[in-house]
Parts: sequence; C-alpha cells; structure tokens
Amino acid sequence: MTTRINLLPHREERRKRARQHFMVLGVLTAVLGLVIVGAVHLYFAGIIDTQTARNKFLKDEINKLDKQIAEIRKLKDEITALLERKKIIETLQTDRAQTVHLLDELVRQMPEGVYLKAVTQKGLNVKLEGYAQSNARVSTLMRNIEASPWLESPGLVEVKAGVVDKKRVSQFELNLAVKRAEKEEAKDGAKGSKGAKPAAKGG
Repeated sequence: MTTRINLLPHREERRKRARQHFMVLGVLTAVLGLVIVGAVHLYFAGIIDTQTARNKFLKDEINKLDKQIAEIRKLKDEITALLERKKIIETLQTDRAQTVHLLDELVRQMPEGVYLKAVTQKGLNVKLEGYAQSNARVSTLMRNIEASPWLESPGLVEVKAGVVDKKRVSQFELNLAVKRAEKEEAKDGAKGSKGAKPAAKGG
C-alpha cells in the first residue's frame, strides 16, 4: 500500500519564508542605501559649508584690503598734491630770487654807453631791447653777460642803426638766460662746509 504525502503546504511555507527573507533584505538594503546617501550628502554639505565660510572670509578680507588700498591711493594723491604745491612755492621763491639777481646783474654788467628801453622775462629766458653808442658796446655787454655768475647764453637777435635825440646809435635786441639760484646757493653751501672743516680740526 502506497502512502501519499501532500508537499504543497510545505512548499508554500518555503516560498512564504523566502518572500519574507527577500523583503527583509530589500528593506535592509534600502535603509542601508538611504543611510549611505544621507551620509554622503551630509559629508558634501559639510564640505560645501566649510568652503562657503572660507569664501566669505576671503571676500571680507578682500573688501578690507580694497578699502585700505583706496585709502593709500587717497593718501598718495594728497601727498602728490602737497608736493606739487611745495614745488610751485619753491619755484615762485626761486623766480623772485632770480628776478632780484637779474636786475642786480643788469646794473652791474651794463657797460657805459648802453641804455635799455625794455626787459622782458619769461621763466629763465630774458629779452633785452635798448640802445648803444656803438656795436662794440653791444659786444662788451654780451661778454659781460657770459662772465656773469647769474646770467648766461647771450644771443644777439639784431642790431640796426637808429637815431635818439638826433644822435646816431645802435639799436639792439638780444636774448639771454638766468641761471637757477639754487645752483649757486648749493655751491656757496659747499664752499662754506669745506671752509669749516679746517676750523673744526684746529679746534
């Protein structure tokens, strides 16, 4: 007599357990995936936040440096303006000294028989217009200008015959230049300092 065993419930139970096991594994895999994704997200979010903070710090520092650079440029502009004003003042003072030297030297170097009717100065350049008893007197004036410590570069523009008070004269026009006063002052200062050395040694 053959005994028949019904295996359907047993197989159905195995399938059920397999499905449950698969579902558990699926859930665990999904949870693990979410955990990994969350961890990666947090990691990169932390890196991004750190870099953002660094970028903000750098931006703030750059803004501070830009302000400091702007202040430095402003100070440089003010210094340049002050130096320009100082230069203008020094130039004016030098020009006043040059005018004094010019008038003084013209009186000193003017030979007898020469008379000026006009003196025009533009910066260091001077134009003389006048009368002389002869051309030789004009030549003497030019030699005197060349020998002057304050005047230089005499250049004759023209000499022509003229009449003043019914007397024949030479009407002339010549150009010259005034030496800068600071050159002579520097020389005088150097001479003074050289002359002071022996006195110091003797003391």
